[in-house]
Amino acid sequence: MSWQPEIDELHRRRQLAEACGGPDAVAKHHAQGKLTVRERIAGLTDHGSFREIGKLAGKAKYDANGQLTGFEPAPYVMGVARIDGRPVAIGGEDYTIRAGTGFGSDRRKGGQGGFIEDLAYEYRIPLVNLIDGTGGTVNTAKRKGYTVVPGYGQDGMERSADLLGIVPVVSAVMGTTAGGPSMRAILSHWSIMVKGSGQIFAAGPPVVERAFGHKLHKDELGGTKVAVDTAGTIDNVAENEQDCFEQIRRFLSYMPQNVWELPPQVDCGDPVDRCEDALASIVPRSNRQAYNMKKLLGLIVDRDSLFEIQPTFGKAVITSLARMNGKVVGIVASNPMVGGIMDFKAARKQGHFTELCDMFNIPIILFADIPGLMVGVESESDAILREGVRARYIGFQVSVPVFSVLIRKCYGVAGGGFIDRGGLNFKIAWPSAEWGSLPVEGGVKAAYRREIERAADPAAREQELEAELKQLASPFRTAEAFAIEDIIDPRETRPYLCQFIDTLQGRLRSQLGPKFKSGVRP
Repeated sequence: MSWQPEIDELHRRRQLAEACGGPDAVAKHHAQGKLTVRERIAGLTDHGSFREIGKLAGKAKYDANGQLTGFEPAPYVMGVARIDGRPVAIGGEDYTIRAGTGFGSDRRKGGQGGFIEDLAYEYRIPLVNLIDGTGGTVNTAKRKGYTVVPGYGQDGMERSADLLGIVPVVSAVMGTTAGGPSMRAILSHWSIMVKGSGQIFAAGPPVVERAFGHKLHKDELGGTKVAVDTAGTIDNVAENEQDCFEQIRRFLSYMPQNVWELPPQVDCGDPVDRCEDALASIVPRSNRQAYNMKKLLGLIVDRDSLFEIQPTFGKAVITSLARMNGKVVGIVASNPMVGGIMDFKAARKQGHFTELCDMFNIPIILFADIPGLMVGVESESDAILREGVRARYIGFQVSVPVFSVLIRKCYGVAGGGFIDRGGLNFKIAWPSAEWGSLPVEGGVKAAYRREIERAADPAAREQELEAELKQLASPFRTAEAFAIEDIIDPRETRPYLCQFIDTLQGRLRSQLGPKFKSGVRP
């Protein structure tokens, strides 16, 4: 006696699920330039590696004889797969089925409180969220017969929060996203949005129009210019869905599978002893003249290994993953092309990136050319002091080794954020470096105001004092006092850092596991 009839029914239902919302809904989705969630999973993961879980979940209709007459799949697709040979948990809303809203089951497939998050947590593998859903609707009350309290039952974010301390979590905003899915996009270690088709907001344009009378296009409310460039809600932008997949794969290539493992090493083929002559002249002699810090970094780290995080937000600081001799490092660097002065956005960006590196045992290299904190009424109104001090507080709590490379300026509260006060306090400097509480120019007038005013020639006396203090500000005098650990030829930076990155690997292996931090951020 064979079970072939039941097996045939199983395969029929699988085919119904694979049809998503049906040919018309899929065609409409494609017409908007968007892939279906199944096509997205196939495009991101290794070929043939996706093993779907819960494909048969959905709403079925039966006739009087108990025969299936209709089937609407659950609007969420999830399972396990591999990306570059490494296992991941992956899932996303199926927007072709009721805009990706929930289907009312007591056991969720995905989203907050869903099976896919539990799987990533229990198996300790990275989670990739392909987000394209609008969250809850007012129809929930009609379906249930009562209204629900936010965060009731499985709607809580407990597991989403737990995951942030255990495994890498990536969220890709692939379409219009609001409510619960938008929260999940933010509850991630790294997020990306597809330009043109992705938007994110707390509530969409109809709600805003009803509340304030402002009629906005969804891109004006939560497109990439707002969410990525201005607010920093989402980290990076993808030009299209294929670019999104490539960036996800690249981000995960720097990440360990979980906090009990080190990031993967690669054979980069880039000589450790590579010394670039261009570094000797890349910093101008005039400290008012800008230079390209990204080019400088590219000459030091493994070739083509820079992967910048939040490149369009908080531009005064550059945050990037990279490799040194095949080993993953986190780079925090001042950006003199925009002045390098730390504003509240740059401070927030630096703090978040520092925590990311510390969580996944990635040593940090700080490249300083920072004049200080942004000043003025607008900056004070943006809480620059709180944000700047918060970034330093986060730096105090890191457990990974940190190196400071002083390229040029390093002044004040913001400059202190480029020094490892919580660890070895290991600082190296280029001959172009200068540091202190304030720059000599301008600082002299503040410190010696009365003496300058009483002088027969105030301008001449100010210049004399500046010349005297500039002699004392020579980095070689600081090195003589061992107040800076080393001054190096800029061309030596790569081999110098690579040796110490290699040396500290045993330290990193000794501190694997979750990072628990105490205290209250400023």
